[in-house]
Amino acid sequence: MIVKKISATLAFGSITLGGQAFADFLSDSKATVAMRNFYFNNDNRDGTATPSKTDEWAQGFMLDYKSGFTNGFAGFGVDALGLLGITLDSAKARHVGSSMIPSDSDNRAVDEWSRLGLTGKVEMSKTELRYGTLIPKLPILVANDGRALPQTFEGGQITSSEFKDLTLTGGRIEHATGRGSTDQTGLAAFGGTRESNQFDFVGSDWKATKDLTAQYYYAHLENYYNQQFFGLIHTLAFSDNQSLKTDLRYFKTDSSGENSSGTSGYRVSGYTKNGNGVIENRLWNAALIYTLGGHAITAGYQSVSGGSSFTQLNQGSLVDKGAGGSSLYLYTDRLIQSFNRAGERTSFSQYAYDFAALGIPGLKASVMYLSGDNIKTRSGGDQKEWERDIFLDYALQSGAFRGVGFGWRNGKSNSEAVRDQDQNRVFVSYSIPLF
Repeated sequence: MIVKKISATLAFGSITLGGQAFADFLSDSKATVAMRNFYFNNDNRDGTATPSKTDEWAQGFMLDYKSGFTNGFAGFGVDALGLLGITLDSAKARHVGSSMIPSDSDNRAVDEWSRLGLTGKVEMSKTELRYGTLIPKLPILVANDGRALPQTFEGGQITSSEFKDLTLTGGRIEHATGRGSTDQTGLAAFGGTRESNQFDFVGSDWKATKDLTAQYYYAHLENYYNQQFFGLIHTLAFSDNQSLKTDLRYFKTDSSGENSSGTSGYRVSGYTKNGNGVIENRLWNAALIYTLGGHAITAGYQSVSGGSSFTQLNQGSLVDKGAGGSSLYLYTDRLIQSFNRAGERTSFSQYAYDFAALGIPGLKASVMYLSGDNIKTRSGGDQKEWERDIFLDYALQSGAFRGVGFGWRNGKSNSEAVRDQDQNRVFVSYSIPLF
């Protein structure tokens, strides 16, 4: 079905475009099939409340077609994204709490699920307008790609590089489709049960020097919040294989519309200053990354103000159970916890090594530890939590299976604010270029 829809889209394009314009449209086209075999295990170590354990295995396929542009003052094109997921192993008791596979009417994992996303695009000079299915990676919105299939959004985005060293971005997002869902939903902040269909954003990335980048973004989720982001990234190179990167981030988030009034359905979860679910948050984060050869050491600190938890788009409280799963533009957004609770102060460190320095290209490993305290909850304050994560990745460098990647993620979290958890993710990925 997915292939038929894409073929129909291309056939329509062949009718509406003509001659040399269509030839250029095709000559720059690219298509790949990406496959991801994903095993997910999340074990709640304390208590018997549901879910106690989520344990599932799935196969994901992603057909990604990107056309070229027609000739002329304005170039036109179309992209297509076909997603297919197949359940390899699951059971009703182990599917509870799943954020990877959709559920059927009996709350069991479906056998398979699929969706198709089309994106029209227009290019003028160094400016590109896209409307349709988007997978944004912006400080104010990051699409989650932590399961067999990615989260996607629907809306419009314009990106311009007309000015030297300055990239301008803006747009409106209207719907989201969760990584474990086939259905579009509206938008929300975590805890909100009422949908918004308007997430507007603008932003700029300015490369002030070859080593310094400054960022500013503004986002507005109707009836939930306004958010401003300020970022500064600097890299100091000591030699060809030695550098120090400084990454500073600051978010200012305030309530908007119905959330400002604490209206039922628009309230966020967790602690809020007046207990009314109103958003009021300031967050700053500083990280230093020292690199020497294959070694990389990260040390950082993050502080969340006490008005409410840090907030970005999260549809996890909406009726669609597969809508959950979100990413935050934070160093502390990890396998299990995000360390973004009201009042939380977090210290974190990571050691990573690229074994290419030892003559083993493709092999990378890292271990990270985070410790948070001063957490405010509705039941009290000054709670603590910690998490330890291990990442191991290897990609084959030669032979018939060159490019096949293997990954293992292991996380352990102990928290006074939520249940203790152990998590494992194991995946195999491979991408095949079609043309």
